[in-house]
Amino acid sequence: MNKYLKHAICLSFVVLAYSCVPDNIDGEGNGLTPTNSDASFTVTKTSENHYRLSSSNNNFLTSKWDLGDGGGFGAGPNIYDVFIPDEGTYTIQHQIIGQGGMVGGTASQTITVDKSDPAAGNMIQGGKFADATDVAKWSLTFPNPNGTEGFALWTWGTGQATFTATKWNRNVMYQEVNVVEGRKYKADAVVSSKGVSNTWFEIYVGYTKPTANNDYTGDGDDKTWLRGINTWAGSGTSAFEGKISNVGSKNSNNPDGIFTATKTGIAYFAIRSGGEDMKDGISITKIEFRGVN
Repeated sequence: MNKYLKHAICLSFVVLAYSCVPDNIDGEGNGLTPTNSDASFTVTKTSENHYRLSSSNNNFLTSKWDLGDGGGFGAGPNIYDVFIPDEGTYTIQHQIIGQGGMVGGTASQTITVDKSDPAAGNMIQGGKFADATDVAKWSLTFPNPNGTEGFALWTWGTGQATFTATKWNRNVMYQEVNVVEGRKYKADAVVSSKGVSNTWFEIYVGYTKPTANNDYTGDGDDKTWLRGINTWAGSGTSAFEGKISNVGSKNSNNPDGIFTATKTGIAYFAIRSGGEDMKDGISITKIEFRGVN
């Protein structure tokens, strides 16, 4: 055999053998998943509405927690102090994550909260749209800039409300909330959609009452929204599901979505939405408006 060919064959074999060497030796795992899949955790009530979630396994890169509030999994520490302001039953889930985002294990526990926190409890009524009583807590206005062209429509399903619109039509759904001067409040909700086009879906709070045949922007302009799905601001064009504070756009004028009350009394929590083509629409549930501790 030609000596140069022999050298080439040998070199190829060496390269092939080297490429097959694992990243880690046997017994240390492959570096992708945790070597211990135990994601179990304990729950300790530290005070009313406050809980400590503790995982004893440290053999992973990161933890993810789902607090059972519709927000889905998010990063959190191994020992996680959480505040659950509203009464109810919550299924808490913990995932341990290895390199490459591989899930090594999942565990869950149930927490029952007996009473809502008096200061930070949810001020919204009927925000889960569980039945007709919930729906009746909301009022609608019908501003329609295009006369009889297109439509703007709220529909009610079990556990959610869905808004659809075409040809730049819009609508406002709202309810009264009682606020205290100088206090800060934060809005949120769980939203979902298959994706929309040229659409806005925004939460405003203001002392001005929404009225028929008029658009609504609280006490300011269309730049004062607290939370929003807004295709011009980079959200909503593809499918999404989760808390609007996570999957929605951030208002650069108010990135934390805070409403600061300038006087004590009735304000209006309003969802202003519309667009050119909302397709199957945007659904909303678990709407929140609560004081910031």
